[in-house]
Amino acid sequence: MARLVYLGTPEAAVAPLCALVGAGHELALVVTRPDKRRGRGNELVPSPVKAAAIELGLPVSEVLEDVVDAGAELGVVVAYGRIISSAVLDRLPMVNVHFSLLPRWRGAAPVERAILEGDAETGVCLMAVEAGLDTGMIYAEESATIGEEEPADALRSRLVGIGCALLVEHLKDGRAGLPPARDQAGAPSYAEKILPGELELHWEEPASALRRVIRLGRAWTTFRGRRLRIIAATGPVETTGPDGPAVPDGTGGGPGTLDGVEVTAGEGTRLRLVTVQPEGRRPMAALEWLRGVRPGPGDALGN
Repeated sequence: MARLVYLGTPEAAVAPLCALVGAGHELALVVTRPDKRRGRGNELVPSPVKAAAIELGLPVSEVLEDVVDAGAELGVVVAYGRIISSAVLDRLPMVNVHFSLLPRWRGAAPVERAILEGDAETGVCLMAVEAGLDTGMIYAEESATIGEEEPADALRSRLVGIGCALLVEHLKDGRAGLPPARDQAGAPSYAEKILPGELELHWEEPASALRRVIRLGRAWTTFRGRRLRIIAATGPVETTGPDGPAVPDGTGGGPGTLDGVEVTAGEGTRLRLVTVQPEGRRPMAALEWLRGVRPGPGDALGN
């Protein structure tokens, strides 16, 4: 077992912390991002990792540089959310659990970018931390198939489980037990943070592309000038026959046209709504929402 420091922030970083503790490692310090103000009361709320560390009785800091004096042999980083300087790394080597098969999807949102691009496969890397963005050598990796309808949260949960197993297996003898590292091979791609505008559904796009956005969990459109979240949908529903679309855009209406729970999309396809959330209201079945709003001939999503 080893004396470690742990750096992480979101919910996805809680299970790896617990796995290290459960494996018998000594966690000298947990470093996380500062508390944030959330909710209607604008109260300070700790990060999920901070809350978990406190429950486990572990010392917590929001100051990255505190790791150098913690007396640890290795740092473990999982979704910390900050580049670690070479000045710190020169004092304490670190490994990182990254949720992609590097060098594909270096950066902040590898799970989301893999889904948006329609990747069939992703995985988890246990890698050396460098001052660059996910550029370090790889100690171990494991691949995972991405389900065609798998939401981002479900995929992330599976990858977290893989990451926990990699940490437990390869850190059982501490830093000295790490396997030989190899360089990353191939052309890198970069997983920039998902911006709110990327989650807006543009109905002229094919239903397959819209469905990938919805799988991220925060997709939205508008209806009668108000925001409507699309929480779950199925599709694409193909409406193209052997001689092309049976009618323009699949329904006789333009992109965003509603035909019951089905919505016209691009390239002769439709998307079938399952769960939606109108602005200021609770999530509800799409049929329940339609019964309430009673769309008229001129109504469409995106208006």
